[in-house]
Amino acid sequence: MSVRIRLRRIGKNPKKKPHFRFTVFDGKRGRDSRFIEELGFYNPVSGVFKINKERFEYWVSKGAQASQTIKSLVKKQKA
Repeated sequence: MSVRIRLRRIGKNPKKKPHFRFTVFDGKRGRDSRFIEELGFYNPVSGVFKINKERFEYWVSKGAQASQTIKSLVKKQKA
């Protein structure tokens, strides 16, 4: 089982105002399917995001692959 950390879209109404959650998925599942754990949230409209760094580091240490978007957001938060 390959584990991925990626975004899950939750904001569908009103349109053009998306919200996302940082979630841990089985690599074979779709974007909006069942997830293993939620790690935080991201609102691209306002630029606000929050991630549980401890849990993120835990999953990465266990071999989870983070998406490019997640990597860039975590890098911004550290700076």
